[in-house]
Amino acid sequence: MNDAYSSLAAVYDAFMEDVPYGKWAGFIEKQFKAAKIKSRLACDLGCGTGRLTRELSKKGFDMIAVDISPEMLDIAREHDDTGTTLYLCQDMREFELFGTVGTICSACDCINYITDVRELKSVFRLVNNYLEPRGLFVFDFHTEHYYRDILACNTFAGNLDEASFIWENEYEPRSGKNSYFLTIFAKEGGETYRKHEELHIQRSYTLEMIKKLIQEAGLEFEAAYDDYSSAPPTEESSRITVVAREKFCPGKHYE
Repeated sequence: MNDAYSSLAAVYDAFMEDVPYGKWAGFIEKQFKAAKIKSRLACDLGCGTGRLTRELSKKGFDMIAVDISPEMLDIAREHDDTGTTLYLCQDMREFELFGTVGTICSACDCINYITDVRELKSVFRLVNNYLEPRGLFVFDFHTEHYYRDILACNTFAGNLDEASFIWENEYEPRSGKNSYFLTIFAKEGGETYRKHEELHIQRSYTLEMIKKLIQEAGLEFEAAYDDYSSAPPTEESSRITVVAREKFCPGKHYE
């Protein structure tokens, strides 16, 4: 997983130009206000190039940004004009913070990169550990419908100013895993392009599985939505957004 974005980092924002990070940040802020959390210290798990991190920073959050890719973090730092965000190069399966935070978020299907159920439960346990009492956890994940019916072993291709790409998919229904074979032709200057190849593997999860893991990790499930809307998820939802809380227990040790 740590090499998955080494080549893609330089052109990632171009590929993700249409992703509504501002809308996602607004959703997280709305949930934050509804939860009446006092601390504005927040952590973005799997921050990538930091676009959501920066949107949350604009809304007054004091941000910690965690990502496994040094290349992605370099770009995040380069585009950060606040100078206040703390960037940590860490695997989210083993992330460590210096103390508790009021809010943790993980967007853009980072959760699906955790393909082992036990490891995903460990991530949720770490989230629970680093959240302040009754702290907020907001994350999204792609559904079985997305991998089975939308990607569905299809091949996509496109041309952008910075790069061209071929994106091949292979979905295995039994394991729920989807393999992305990504070939990138990135412009390096003038009319020169360099070919890069990457393999990304994600796993589909059902909402029932996610709820179970949340509860087993000691968190409290609050709600689920179709994408980052106010509507409940349906069988046709390709992305589900989940809101959970730290379940305060008397006597629990907080970092």
